[in-house]
Amino acid sequence: MSLPSKVTPYTKSTISKFPVFLTVIKQGPASPVELYNQTQTQLSGIPEYIEIWDELYALGCIKFDSTSRRIYYAL
Repeated sequence: MSLPSKVTPYTKSTISKFPVFLTVIKQGPASPVELYNQTQTQLSGIPEYIEIWDELYALGCIKFDSTSRRIYYAL
């Protein structure tokens, strides 16, 4: 996880990407592939995508439904 600090500016941290993900999810549930396709231009790669997804899930901002295999906005 890349947090903002004296060395890492906010714009380079993973936290700065949270609004991008949440904006897409607020529009409606999406599969992990759909979410990646809609946000890949703002990411450095798949590892960063998984890291952001993991952090948002741990914070309770998103939920994953294993039956429909879609990510939902949880707040």
